[in-house]
Formats: sequence, structure tokens, C-alpha cells
Amino acid sequence: MIWLAGTAMVGGAQQPTPVSKIPEVSTTVIVVGAPDAVTEAESARSTATLDVQGSKLLYGNAQDLLRSDNSVDLEERGGGGVQSDVTIRGGSFEQTLVLLNGLRINDSQTSHFNLDLPIVTDALASVNVLHGAGSALYGSDAVAGVVDFVTAAPAPGWSLLARAGGGSYGAQEQAAMLSWGGKRASEVVSGGREFSDGFIADRDFRSEEGSSETRARSALGDSDLLVAASDRAYGANQFYGDYPSYERTKGWFAALSQQIDAKTLAAVGFRRHTDEFVLLRDQPNVYENNHIDTSWQGAVRRKEELPLKGAAVFYGLEANTDEIHSNSLGDHGRNRGAGYLGFEWLGSKWGTLSAGAREEIFSGGTAVFTPDVAGSVRLKHNVKLRASTGRGFRLPTYTDLYYSDPTTVGNAELKPESAWSFDGGADWYVSAKLALSFTAFHSIQTDTIDYVRANAAQKWMAENLSGLHFTGTETTVDWRPMTGQEFRVGLTTLAGAQRALDGLKSEYVFNYPVQNASAEWIGRWKNGLVLRQRVRVVNRIARAVYPVWDASASYEGTRYVQPYVRATNLSNTDYQEIVGVQNQTRSIMAGVQVVLGRR
Repeated sequence: MIWLAGTAMVGGAQQPTPVSKIPEVSTTVIVVGAPDAVTEAESARSTATLDVQGSKLLYGNAQDLLRSDNSVDLEERGGGGVQSDVTIRGGSFEQTLVLLNGLRINDSQTSHFNLDLPIVTDALASVNVLHGAGSALYGSDAVAGVVDFVTAAPAPGWSLLARAGGGSYGAQEQAAMLSWGGKRASEVVSGGREFSDGFIADRDFRSEEGSSETRARSALGDSDLLVAASDRAYGANQFYGDYPSYERTKGWFAALSQQIDAKTLAAVGFRRHTDEFVLLRDQPNVYENNHIDTSWQGAVRRKEELPLKGAAVFYGLEANTDEIHSNSLGDHGRNRGAGYLGFEWLGSKWGTLSAGAREEIFSGGTAVFTPDVAGSVRLKHNVKLRASTGRGFRLPTYTDLYYSDPTTVGNAELKPESAWSFDGGADWYVSAKLALSFTAFHSIQTDTIDYVRANAAQKWMAENLSGLHFTGTETTVDWRPMTGQEFRVGLTTLAGAQRALDGLKSEYVFNYPVQNASAEWIGRWKNGLVLRQRVRVVNRIARAVYPVWDASASYEGTRYVQPYVRATNLSNTDYQEIVGVQNQTRSIMAGVQVVLGRR
């Protein structure tokens, strides 16, 4: 389900402009985890807002930008946006809801494809992250957190961007974006491709995506139409066991949001995704799967201001339907509808208070009730105390329920999983240049879905686990000592109760980082030089600690030609983010971006 009163307005009613400088920490606007857009200083939730436009030459893609949030664990299998699982606060990758302009991207076949984004990084404005349960606002899958990718509206005038680069392992990348912004309408057309021979055998990939986004303003209100598609083919060696496999996925996405009046917003979205999987690439007749899943989503939301200053009520209805046609999973479908009622009070001096509840009803009459409450209090010396609690839930994917192959067996009797999430913390805005943040959190999960087995000779079996708890802390320091210089240091710690396994081995749930630390520096100079360094140190449960060093540079001092270079895993660390799947060794990508236009 989707929460459109806040998030979808980013794609429709709001008109974000490209970021020309790093925003001050006290003025960053977030639109995830709250029923309406609020500043970071007003938010009662633990969140992160990651700017794309100001740093897109420094990162390979928006997924890589997520690594700047150390509460996010990106479990990557391949490059080019190929099958990267995103987890938050130790939850499984299936417990993270992914949105595009506030609309669901999560795949009903398998959450391995949740980051199959059909849009190039250049077309994005920001990536907004919510830490903790968010099902009261967003519905199913928002158990451990939410990630919302938000597109950028063009500035007045027109521009043409073209980029090309090449690097290690036969890698190449190309992207182009044409944008035009007028007084009452705008258009952005973008496309890109990236491919590589692979750093080991059968790990080659080709990734392509393209999109068109049209915005218009009329007497009725703001309209936003986004149409996008992607095509990714890749060698899947080690992805699902020690097999030289091959996989190709295609995605289509369309979304329309329409502002009815100043208080009401309606939106509808469609997603189609196909997955072709071959177990043995050179012998496709041995074992092959073909899946086609489609989903529709729609919502009508309304906001009513109350006589109490800063207070408002939000309410609305949502509907979601999805189905799958598969040679191995069979043909299945399900429907669900939801109603939401929320209250928010933003105090100009004292803080914020919000509360909400959702009732979601599924095919057959089963219902799930998900409440949440959050509040913050502002103290002297720019200190804010905050706390929140809420419930999250997730329906099993079709793969969880019905999949079967030589290594894995689904379970049609799986129950939906749920979790209560609690957190509390403090933010200290020491100055416009320095912010400190600390959060302690705890989650209690019920019927967690994972694949388990007693030994390596057995198949992975989908089961509901009980007794799974997570406790942890988040600490971040964001320091901007002078114009153009930014330091960000973060540490997230996790401890999980493991009695849920009863001696069994877990495939996904118990792969979390016990400690995930990062230090990142970005320096920008007046002559146009931009440098970035990031070091991550990860300690995964029951595995060795490993460091990963990334670096990048770009020169934006000229208006038309902007060279760049990105180095990944400069430390040449041999590591695995998913057990059995080797990550890429040291690689370098260099290229040039050409920008033409009139602003």
C-alpha cells in the first residue's frame, strides 16, 4: 500500500529543484515516515535524506548512495543495479518497503527484485530512508524500514545531459537526459545502460533503463505522469548456489498522481515484472523458470487542517492487487484494501506529535491492524528528544509460498510476519555546520519468514520463525566545517536473539552486521573540483570483519564538459555480503559528462 498525502506529492504537487549546494542539516526536508512533509528538525522518526543531484557523478548509482546511511545494509550480488538486496536495522531484505515517488516498487514474486529501479540516477532528486516500522503509513513490507526514491523536477529552461565512461572488466556506461521546464508544464526524458564482462566467469551483466516524466499544472491542480522500463540480463554464478546460472529481468512501471484540490490527492500505479531464470547457462533445457507478475495500486488521500494551530487530520482509502503467472509457481492472485486515519500536530517551538492507524483487509476477509505513535520535544541549545513505536507486517511473496528448485522449497502454509518496533533518541544541532544524532531501538518479530536447514546436504525450507528480537543503536556525526566540506561518520550496532533457529542454519535473516561503521568525506572547491572518500568497516554475525574503501572525483568547473573517475573497493578486499556470493574486486570507472542547455 502507499501513503500519498506526503510521499506522492513529491512526484506531483511539490516541485523540487536540482540542488546546487549541500543543504544545511537543520533545513533538510524529509517526506518519509510522517504523514506530511516536515523538516529534519521537526521529525519524530529516525530518518536519512540522501541528496542525488549534488553527488550523482560521485556514485555509480542511487543504490550505492544508500551505503552512506550506516543503518542500511546493501547486500549486493552484481553491478549495474543487478539484484542488490536492501535491509535496515537487521531486518531481512523482504522487510524493507521500496517506493518510487511514494508508489510501491516491491516485487510480489520475490523481494530480490525490489531495487529493480526502472529509472536512471540522473533523473532522481533524493533517496529518503525511514528506520523502523512504517506499515501504519505504508502497509505491507514496511517492517524494518522504508526507502523512497524521489524524482527531480527540471529547473526553468532546457538542458541536455550526456555521459559515457569505461573501466575495469570491460565495463562501460552511457546515460542521457533531456529536460525542459516551463511555467505550467515540464518534461524529463532519460535513459541509460551499463554493461561488463564480469570480474569472474559468468558474472557479466547488461543493465538498461529509460523513463519519461511529465508534469503539468492546471486549474484542477498538479499532475504527474511517470512511465519507465528496465531490462537487465546477467550471469548469476553463485547467486542461488554453486551453479553457473543466467537470469534476465524486465520491468515496466507507470504512475499518475493528480491533485484534486488543495486538500485531496489521488494516485494510481501499475507495475509489470518478468523474470527468466536458467539454472545451467550452457544447458537451459535442464531447469528453467519464467515468471510474470503484475500489480495495480491506487489511493485517494485528504488532509484537513484543524483549528488548533499546526494540527491536521489525514485520512483516505487505498487498494492493491497483484497476480503471478509462472511455469513453476503456478497462477495466483490476491487483493487488499485499506483505510487510514492519522493526526499530526507540529508545534512551532515545543516539538511534534503524531498518531495513526491502518486497517488492511485481504482477500478472504483477513484483516491486519497497524497503529503507530511518534513524538518529539525540543529543548534548549537546539536539542531534540524523540521517540516512536509502531507495528509492521509483511505478506509472504509468491516465491516464499510456492517456489521449488534443486536447492530451495517454499511453503504454502506460511503466515504473514509482523513486528513491533520501538526507538528513542536525541538530535543535537550544535550549529548550522554540526549535527549529532543518537538512537536506541528494539524490535520484536513474530512469524519471521526465512529459509532454514539443518545441514548442507538438505534443501533450504521456508519456515516461520519465532523468538526473533533485535536491539541496537545508531550514532551519526555530520560536520561541515566550511563551505563545500562535509564529513559524515556513523556507527550502527545490532544484537539479535537467535533462539528462533533451534540449531538450524539461516539463509537470509542471520546475515546482519553486528557493527556497521562508515566515514565519508566530500570536498568541493570553487574551481569545480569535487573529491570523495568513503571507508566502510563491516562486522557480520559469525564472520570476519572486512573494510571497503571507495573513492571518486569529478571536475565541474566548466559549464559543458565534466570529467569524472570512480574507484570501487580500492582496498581490494575479498568479501561476501551474501554468504557464497563473491563481491567484485578493485575496479575503476572513468568518463566524461557533457551538459548543454539554457537556464
